[in-house]
Amino acid sequence: MDDEDGYFGESVAATYDESSAEMFAVDVVDPAVELLARLAGPGRALELGIGTGRIALPLAGRGVPVHGIDMSRAMVARMRARPGGDGIGVTIGDFATTKVEGTFSVAYLVFNTIMNLTSQQAQVACFRNVAAHLEPGGCFVIEVMVPELRKLPPGQNAVPFHVSPTRWAFDVYDVATQGMSSNYVNVVDRHGTYESIPFRYVWPAELDLMAQLAGLRLRERWEGWTGEPFTSESHRHVSVWEKPAGDGE
Repeated sequence: MDDEDGYFGESVAATYDESSAEMFAVDVVDPAVELLARLAGPGRALELGIGTGRIALPLAGRGVPVHGIDMSRAMVARMRARPGGDGIGVTIGDFATTKVEGTFSVAYLVFNTIMNLTSQQAQVACFRNVAAHLEPGGCFVIEVMVPELRKLPPGQNAVPFHVSPTRWAFDVYDVATQGMSSNYVNVVDRHGTYESIPFRYVWPAELDLMAQLAGLRLRERWEGWTGEPFTSESHRHVSVWEKPAGDGE
């Protein structure tokens, strides 16, 4: 990927909010903001992959100081253009390794963003990076899908998630490497475009081990932001890991 904004350059940023409109609904955003505000308390919040500010802006509106890390200048520019966006500090860089000043009472990665790190090494580095930024007693929150391998019959590696006369979208899995990609075909005036974005899917137990390696321990795991029980039938999870209160820097 040659674009300095990675896979979320201008062409993606221009339509990101519209293409993910269901994630901007009040009943989706408010429970996440409520939990994060509670975990932040009087402290600061660090958002990894802050994007166009879907969570950061309402969280800041609750009085929580928010700082973001994001590689995509194009996405951040959209946040800056929204009311309150110019009041949120952002550091441009890879959130697996980028350092910012100060410590935080909560750090968070939402909407499958941990999967934008396409190697296990990078995902492990992300946990260590977050742990270094957390205050003792601080929390790291991740919202991510449970890999949908149960949808793959023998011999098949693709799962469609949108089919219409002008748009096709499907995920392709490599179960040997835990690699996957989301692929989009769009047809406008009989002309087609194709886009593919790579990810690395990750299991809850694997995330717990990454947390352990970073000195964090699992505090809570739910199916969603309102505390629904996580079960073997859950398609996603919201997990909270805590930095032990006795740990210093």
